[in-house]
Amino acid sequence: MRRETVTIGHKSLSYLIADPPEPAVRQRPYSTVVFLHAFPLQSAMWEPTLAALPDGWRAIAPDLRWDAGVGMPELAGDVVDLLDHLDVTRAVVVGCSMGGYVLFEMLKSAPRYISAIGLVSTRAGADNEEGRRNRQKMIDQADREGVEAIAAQMVPKLLGPTTQRERPELAADVRTLIMGNTAGRIKAAVTAMMERKDSTQLLEKIDVPALVVHGAEDALIPPSEAEGMHRAIRNSQLELIPSSGHLPNLEQPERFDGVLWPFLKKS
Repeated sequence: MRRETVTIGHKSLSYLIADPPEPAVRQRPYSTVVFLHAFPLQSAMWEPTLAALPDGWRAIAPDLRWDAGVGMPELAGDVVDLLDHLDVTRAVVVGCSMGGYVLFEMLKSAPRYISAIGLVSTRAGADNEEGRRNRQKMIDQADREGVEAIAAQMVPKLLGPTTQRERPELAADVRTLIMGNTAGRIKAAVTAMMERKDSTQLLEKIDVPALVVHGAEDALIPPSEAEGMHRAIRNSQLELIPSSGHLPNLEQPERFDGVLWPFLKKS
C-alpha cells in the first residue's frame, strides 16, 4: 500500500493504492475496487480494508477534495478523472456515508465506469429541513471552535456503543483522522452534503450488483435506510453488521471483510 498524488488540470488528487503481488504468470487482468471515505475522515479509514485485499484485486482510495464550492458532481468527476489517469475503465465502487453520496452521483453521471457498488452506512435521500439546520450549525461551530470541536462531537456518533465500550483505542484513531482536516475543509464538505440532490428515484434504476452494508448500532443513519435501499435496488444484498456503528470496516473489520470480499469475487 502506498500514497500517490497526481495533478489533473487545476486540481491535485491524493489517493491510497494497494496492488496485489505480481504473479509469475498472470492468469487474467486485475480487477479494481474504489473506496470512497466517510465524513469527516480521510482515505486512511480504508487502510485495514486495503491491507486485507484478496488475490487478483487492486484497490484505490482517494481523498475527497473538500474545497470551497466543490459539490457532489465535482467530487464524482474527481473519481472519474482519477480512474482515467490510472487507465481503469470499470471498477467496483464502495462508498461509506458521504462516500455513498459521491457514488450516487457517479451512478447518475458516469455509470459506464461502475461494474458493482457497495453502499456502506449511507442513504439515498437528501437532507430534510432539520438536517440542513444541523449542517449549518456544524458549519458555524467549525467557524467558531475549529476542528477540535467537530471531532469531539463526531467521534461518539461515528462509533457504536459496543465499540466505545470494548475498543476505546479506536476512538483515538478516528479522532486523529478527523484532526487531519482543516476547518475550511470541514465546512466545504458539510456544505456539499447539505446541498446534495435526492437520489431515491435512482435506486430502482440501478442495474449492477449492489451490496448494502450497515452497522446495527449506527446512530447517524438508522439501519432502516439500508433496508429501504435494499428493497428498492434489484439484485442487491443486505448485510447488517452487529456490534457496529457508522464505520463497520473499522469497528468490525473481520465481519466487514467477510461480507465484502465474497461479494467482490462474484461481481
